[in-house]
Amino acid sequence: MVDLKNYDFVRHNQEVKAVWDAYNAGRPIRVPMIIGTSTRYFIFNEDANPQNITFKQYIENPDTMFECQVIFNDWSRHHILCDQMMGLPQDGEFWNVGVDFQNFYEAAWFGCPVYYIEGNVPDTRPILDDNHKNMLFDKGIPDPFSGIMAKAREYYEYFQTKAEVYSYKGVKVRVGGVSGLGTDGPMTVACNLRGAAEFCMDLVLDPEYAHKLLSYITEATIQRIQAWRKYMGLDMYPDLWGFADDSISLLSCEMYKEFILPYHKRLCEALSAPHAVRSIHLCGDASRHFSLIKRELNVYEFDTGFPIDLAEVIRELGPKVRVNGGPHVEFLRTASPEEVRQEVRRIMESGVKSNKRFVLREANNLAPYTPVVNIAAMYEACKEYGKY
Repeated sequence: MVDLKNYDFVRHNQEVKAVWDAYNAGRPIRVPMIIGTSTRYFIFNEDANPQNITFKQYIENPDTMFECQVIFNDWSRHHILCDQMMGLPQDGEFWNVGVDFQNFYEAAWFGCPVYYIEGNVPDTRPILDDNHKNMLFDKGIPDPFSGIMAKAREYYEYFQTKAEVYSYKGVKVRVGGVSGLGTDGPMTVACNLRGAAEFCMDLVLDPEYAHKLLSYITEATIQRIQAWRKYMGLDMYPDLWGFADDSISLLSCEMYKEFILPYHKRLCEALSAPHAVRSIHLCGDASRHFSLIKRELNVYEFDTGFPIDLAEVIRELGPKVRVNGGPHVEFLRTASPEEVRQEVRRIMESGVKSNKRFVLREANNLAPYTPVVNIAAMYEACKEYGKY
């Protein structure tokens, strides 16, 4: 097993650059591996968070959010072995921070109350019960800089000021993204606002209302993202853009095409260039929708969750499509390093390398308490069995 205490980060970073340069040039030498970590992984990791900072402290104090991200970035670069730059940032690199309101910010922006759950991420409660189904329509679309997004702007401006004078281990900080620039998708947000079971029933029993809510959410999302792009001086119609909508895994192909695809099209048309190459993140088994999404939305990168047949998806989508996927996160958390190694071998030998666009990652978002030795085992197996 790799000893990261004596790891040659310089050599590692040289290899990482070579791997990604070859991959991006269309001549990969092996399958790259990435690991998706969120604040959840670090908050609940005693090694990364020895002060036992809680999510409530992290979310409600901008200094805590800023400094925790720097510390977690440093910890990741010394413990999470994958095809990322590791060790202390070098040659003009920065620690990267951003305003991080996790996955609750969209529902909170529409007015859902936020609550903190011990041992879990913050969440919201639905507000559109049967007695208040039309409440948001009566209020109109919220201002892009209102509610939690007002706090987001406050944090963003504070972060910029703090970054001018702050450094950690001799490295400066760069302020990047803001919760609000992306979206978890119109159906997922509708489920957050209405309740997943209730909204799925609306699709069947009250389709007119379902369309009205989806249209409202989509238009509000477009207005928010456009306003924030203008405020931050970003490209209003980028050539690369991605979004998510995990809840479409609940739908048949026919229902997705009827109820959700039109709003995905509206998002893509309003928020990216006409011929942009787009990406989508989809947890659960939404693979039955992938071909339609590729064809109708020009999506050429699928960031997958579980459970799906990765090799079959890659064969179906064709030679130019990037698919990210890999071992189940709960498997990574509980398995032995040797079991991880064998699972990676199984995946690599299943046919995922056929189009030379596969990227190995955990499926999806590294679970708290996942042993770093399992991540190292995954990486070693990727390097051995992912060669072309």
